[in-house]
Amino acid sequence: MPNLKDELHSSGWSAGCPCFDNTTTKRNKLILPCLISSRIYVVDVGSQCRAPKLCKMIEPVDVFWKCNKGYLNIPRSLPNGDILIANIGDPSGNAKGTLPFNNSMNKLIGLEVEYVIFRASPFCITGGFIVLDGETFELKGNWENECDSPPSGYDFCYKPCHNVLVSSAGVVPKCTGYGFSPDDFKKGVFGRRLNVWNLSCRSLIQCFDLGEDSLPLSVKFLHNPDAAEGYVSCALSGIVYRFYKCEANNWAVEEVIRIPAKDVTGWIMPKMPAFTVDLIISMDDKYLYLSNWLHGDIRQYELSKTCKPRLVGQVFVGGSILRGGPVAVCRDEELKCQPEPLVIKCKRVYGGPSKMQLSVDGKRLYVTNSLYSTWDKQFYPNLVKEGSVMLQIDVDTEKGGLTVNKNFLVDFGKEPNGPCLAHDIHFPCGDSTTDILA
Repeated sequence: MPNLKDELHSSGWSAGCPCFDNTTTKRNKLILPCLISSRIYVVDVGSQCRAPKLCKMIEPVDVFWKCNKGYLNIPRSLPNGDILIANIGDPSGNAKGTLPFNNSMNKLIGLEVEYVIFRASPFCITGGFIVLDGETFELKGNWENECDSPPSGYDFCYKPCHNVLVSSAGVVPKCTGYGFSPDDFKKGVFGRRLNVWNLSCRSLIQCFDLGEDSLPLSVKFLHNPDAAEGYVSCALSGIVYRFYKCEANNWAVEEVIRIPAKDVTGWIMPKMPAFTVDLIISMDDKYLYLSNWLHGDIRQYELSKTCKPRLVGQVFVGGSILRGGPVAVCRDEELKCQPEPLVIKCKRVYGGPSKMQLSVDGKRLYVTNSLYSTWDKQFYPNLVKEGSVMLQIDVDTEKGGLTVNKNFLVDFGKEPNGPCLAHDIHFPCGDSTTDILA
C-alpha cells in the first residue's frame, strides 16, 4: 500500500450474494477501510488475482469533512449495491452518540440481565456508518438519519426480508489506541450496546444494554433468510447473546453462552477474560464458532437448539495461558491443566486466534492470530517480532470437532519487507461472513 500506519483491519467485497441461486455475483473489488488513518482503499483483485492493483483511494480528510467520522472498520455491500462501512469514533478518536445510558436503570441479577430499551433522542452527534457508491466508489456521506447515532460502532449485519440491521458497540479509539489498560474499566471506554435499526428508514429503533464494559464486537445473523435471529459476542464479559424477533416487530436478547474468566498470576489483571474477537456461523446454520484471543482457543457450538448452543469442539492455537509461559492459572472452571504451545512445521505459533473464515462447505476453518498492532505488541511481543500466521482447522461437520491441520501454514514472518501482522480473511468464491442471503 502507498501509506504506512493505516492499520488495515477489516475488509469486504464490493458485492455480496443476494440469493441462494445467484452464481453471477462478481467479487472483483476489495474494500479496505483503515482503522487508524480512516483512509479507504479499493483494490482490484479481479483483473489479475495474483497481481492486485489499487484502483481508488479516499483520503481521511474527505471522510472527516463530509461525514465527521473516523476509525473505519467493517464494510459490507447493501441490497441496493452501495457499500456500508461502520465507524468506531469521530475524527478525534472520541466515541460520542445520542443515547447516553442511565446506569441506575440497569441491574445484573445472577446470570439474568434486565435489559433497558432506549429510543433515539433529538440530539445529533457523530456515529454510525458511511456509504460508498457501489459502482463509482465515491463517498456519498452518512447512512443513518441525523439524529440516530450510537456512541460507537464496530460490526453489523442485516436481514433484508425483515428490514432490520443490527450493530455492535466498540471502544473509545483515543483511549485504547495506546493499549489495553485496566484503568479504563468503569469509565465508558468499552462499549456495552447492541443497536437495532430499521434498514429501509435508516433509523435506530431499539437499543440493548449488555452490561458495563462487556464490549460487544462480532455480530451475525443466521444465514437462513427467514430466520429472524442471530448472535453477538461480548469480548470482555465472555458472554454470547442471542437476539431474536418477537411480537409486534420488537426484538429481544438472551444470554446463551458464558465463557468464564480465569484466575491468573503474572498478567495485567488477576482475572483473564476470554476476549472473543470473532464469531462465525456455518452456511447451513448448524455450527457457531468463537475465537478467544487471550485464552487461545477456538470453540465450536452445535445450533440444533438456537437458544441453547452446545459445545462440541475446542482446540487451542496459542494464547496467554500456555504451559511454560509467564502466566500461571490459579483457578480454571474449565481446564485441568494449561495447554501446550503450538508448533507447526517447526514454527512456534505466538498470539491467539483472532479473525476466522469458514469455507462454504463448512469443512475448513481458517484463522489468523493478530488482533490490532498496539495490542499485539502489548500482549504478544513475539508475534510482532516473528510475524503472524494463518492456520487451517479441520472441522468434523457430522459429529462436531476441531483439529489443527499440521500440514498447513502461511507464515507472514518471512515477507520481503519484514514480518507482517495478518488479520482479516475473505474468499473470492464466497464465504461464511460476506454472503447475506435475501
